[in-house]
Amino acid sequence: MNKLLIVGADLERTETWIKYEKNLCGSCVSSCCTLPVEVRFNDLLRIGVVDEFERSEPARNIAKRLIKDGVVERFNQKTGIYTLVRMSNNDCLYLDRKTRLCSIYERRPDTCRNHPKIGPRPGYCAFRPKRPA
Repeated sequence: MNKLLIVGADLERTETWIKYEKNLCGSCVSSCCTLPVEVRFNDLLRIGVVDEFERSEPARNIAKRLIKDGVVERFNQKTGIYTLVRMSNNDCLYLDRKTRLCSIYERRPDTCRNHPKIGPRPGYCAFRPKRPA
């Protein structure tokens, strides 16, 4: 059987994703940073958009404030999961448009820290190569 070389993954079609290898990140356009980022309170605390004293606040109230502030897109009260806002081009709010690097890398959410071990297709990434300069 002939193997086809996939030049760039389609985010919507996980079957086009390739097996993750650590060296892929440096030559990718950060396509994983265009996927929805689900976070919990501890992630929001680490990012610095909530304070420890807010832990006793109803999550619904925190979500309302963060939606108004443009940090959170939605909140699932049943699971306690917040989804971070993405820019109009689907980039994560914290992805630097010029460098394509995370602007909060040391404080990034657990979802990002654990990618691609977790996600739509664990162990695979939506690799899309950078265009030659």
